[in-house]
Amino acid sequence: MNDPILVKHARGAPGLRILGIGPCFTPLKGIEKLQNLFNENTSWAKKRSKNSIKQMLSKSDVVVTLWQKKEIIGFGRATSDETFRAVLWDVVVDKKYQNCGLGKKIVNSILSNSRVKNVEIVYLMTTYCEQFYNNIGFRNAEKIKLLSLKK
Repeated sequence: MNDPILVKHARGAPGLRILGIGPCFTPLKGIEKLQNLFNENTSWAKKRSKNSIKQMLSKSDVVVTLWQKKEIIGFGRATSDETFRAVLWDVVVDKKYQNCGLGKKIVNSILSNSRVKNVEIVYLMTTYCEQFYNNIGFRNAEKIKLLSLKK
């Protein structure tokens, strides 16, 4: 495997969101490819529409994609108030490329971003990958209970 190309998008990922741009500012139908990455490699992000993915990207402070040639093989994003809290969202690596350090590369890129690196606490939610995040340094949050309101 050639080294994948990590793309650090601008806030709101306008190039990816509007033009579908991948590495080297090349239009590669990025939204369609991101939608396929979610559908084929997650249980929690299946069936997201292209419009909802664009909306999600527009509200994200940090967006990172990972490309192997013209295919998107990894993604992650974060929201942040840049002072107290940040939250990692939607970290995913194509199943064919897992266990190669690419997820860690995505997470570390997000954590080193200026909008995230100085906050007091970075949160994330995971269903299946707790050990992966523990290996990076995340721990179970103390005295916090996750609540949800499904609309």
